[in-house]
Amino acid sequence: MSTVLSFKKEFTIGGDLTVNRMGFGAMRITGDGIWGPPRNRTEAIRVLKRAVELGVNFIDTADSYGPNVSEELIAEALYPYPKGLVIATKGGFMRSGPNQWTVNSSPAHLEKALEGSLKRLRLDSIDLYQLHRVDSKVPMEKSLEFLQKAQEKGLIKHIGLSEVDTATIKAAEKFVKIVSVQNMYSLDNRKWEAELKHCEEKGLAFIPWYPLSAGGVEEIEKIKRVAVRAGVSTHQLALSWLLHHSPNILLIPGTSSTAHLEENIQAAKVRLTDAMMKELG
Repeated sequence: MSTVLSFKKEFTIGGDLTVNRMGFGAMRITGDGIWGPPRNRTEAIRVLKRAVELGVNFIDTADSYGPNVSEELIAEALYPYPKGLVIATKGGFMRSGPNQWTVNSSPAHLEKALEGSLKRLRLDSIDLYQLHRVDSKVPMEKSLEFLQKAQEKGLIKHIGLSEVDTATIKAAEKFVKIVSVQNMYSLDNRKWEAELKHCEEKGLAFIPWYPLSAGGVEEIEKIKRVAVRAGVSTHQLALSWLLHHSPNILLIPGTSSTAHLEENIQAAKVRLTDAMMKELG
């Protein structure tokens, strides 16, 4: 007999920021190639407002989304921010065109990126600031030293990393307190499973990007099969699996569509059985 499983609905980042585990990723509210303004600005604003109405209190963005566009839209739609809303942003990429990303995590670049993010988001301090990428041309300790100084000045509250392995996380933890890791991860892409386990052991948030493999989960037979049995869409099933899989996972599925947003949010209400989880692997 199958047992219906439950999961924690909230997670506390860094010991003091309690958020709902179903958040929103604000990359897709920009233009094609994550470049320039959205095709439908009105809908992008509507998506952000609707997300908060539906209980989202964790929004993830970056200065490189647009660039600048995502942060500007968040402030336009939601400022003054409702109490308890946590906006996480990132720095460490330069943009030269659609789908073009160049890593730059030098202290000089991060200083400009952070300054710009604070201004665009209309904040005096950012709750969670993430190093978007470790730069192979810059010693990581130099990037972290800048973030630590910004933290001491009160410009950022907590520090996170993105797309890093366990060894890199441990090395970073020798310099600063790390509270989150944002890596590519989904039901069908578990390359960073060891990193997820490290986050569980250390009490860090694990924030999967591409949690739906850019829609690729729709093509996987076992996901389609279990979704039918659960009476939900493949997207909802894949998101629900993540919530069930680890209590440290914070979800940030992104979209530029209100309808798609509402479908994603409903995934937090899906309950899977132990048999379904076993079948999904």
